Amino acid sequence: MSDTNISYCLYSNVVMGTGCIIGFAAEIGVPVAGSEDSLQIGKNAHIRSHSVLYSGSVIGDFLVTGHGALIREYAQIGHHVSIGSHSLLEHHVTLGDQVRIHSNCFIPEYTVIGDHAWIGPGVCITNAKYPAARRTKEMLRGVTIGPYAKIGAHTTILPGVHIAEGALVGAGSVVIKDVPPFCIVAGNPAKNLGNTKDLRYDDGTSVYE
Repeated sequence: MSDTNISYCLYSNVVMGTGCIIGFAAEIGVPVAGSEDSLQIGKNAHIRSHSVLYSGSVIGDFLVTGHGALIREYAQIGHHVSIGSHSLLEHHVTLGDQVRIHSNCFIPEYTVIGDHAWIGPGVCITNAKYPAARRTKEMLRGVTIGPYAKIGAHTTILPGVHIAEGALVGAGSVVIKDVPPFCIVAGNPAKNLGNTKDLRYDDGTSVYE
């Protein structure tokens, strides 16, 4: 563990690149019981105060966390990923490059999020079809969110759902089934409202290329 005069806790199992900034009271490399796996973090990370990162994960360059973010063990995280304040990533989560997760999001076990995906504030992803049942843990079904997909604020996504590339989910939606590529959905349950390629600004230019 690091010198106690330092304002954060850096465990000896951490392999970290150059140029990293660690905020006050952050805890980096929390050991997993029964494991000696390291935590690998690339260069130029900015880990803000009270963030907690467990061991066993592999994280790319230019990670940014908000205050109080939590990343559990065995995550696979790409480059230029941003995780907002008080968001929670459970174990065995996979994030591609340039993923943006806003504040107060819950990302459970076995979630896969593709490159350049955008997750709005307060999004809740679920993975247990039958919560608190005898076989809940062995029946978990992770959600997959494709590259360049955008998930609006306070959306809830049910277990096993696949949101495809470029899809747009409106704020406050409850997504209970797969969403096709470049599809716009919204509501409870979320319904198809069109295609992102048809969205135009007031001047007629495309919203999404």
